[in-house]
Amino acid sequence: MAHKQVTEFVPLNIAVLTVSDTRTEETDTSGHLLVDNLTATGHKLADKAIVKDDIYKIREVVSRWIASENVQAVLVTGGTGFSGRDSTPEALLPIFDKEVDGYGELFRQLSYEQIGTSTIQSRTVAGFANGTVIFVMPGSNNACKTAWEGIIKEQLDSRHRPCNFVEQLKKVEPLKKVEG
Repeated sequence: MAHKQVTEFVPLNIAVLTVSDTRTEETDTSGHLLVDNLTATGHKLADKAIVKDDIYKIREVVSRWIASENVQAVLVTGGTGFSGRDSTPEALLPIFDKEVDGYGELFRQLSYEQIGTSTIQSRTVAGFANGTVIFVMPGSNNACKTAWEGIIKEQLDSRHRPCNFVEQLKKVEPLKKVEG
């Protein structure tokens, strides 16, 4: 199947979720890094939130965003390690319609070049739910930078070839605030 050639950038509506028991809006450096990167690229921030590392709180926010007609992508930072409360993968895997298996594999490959074998503790996952792509990454600024620059930025760019995720995402009306 041939992919349609797109020459124009298509801005997406992207929500950012920080999962942390300690971060506040003032100390959420990884969430702000993602917001700065997505807006600098030309995408629109649909919403931003911080939630405690709790399976049901994470699911509540992400479920609201994937049900929204305005959110096409969700970036989640934090809660991917092995400590007691790290539960982001457990929260989101059940709501995926399809997993993007290669995302975690590629993230760990890129991360290995920076942090060596410690990358095996990065439980990054990605998937699709209701026409929305969801990327989960560790909570450090370096991990978010690696994920954005090495993978996500190109996959959310309609001009990236040979393929990207933009054609798979739900179509949206002009951006409105997500109610909830």
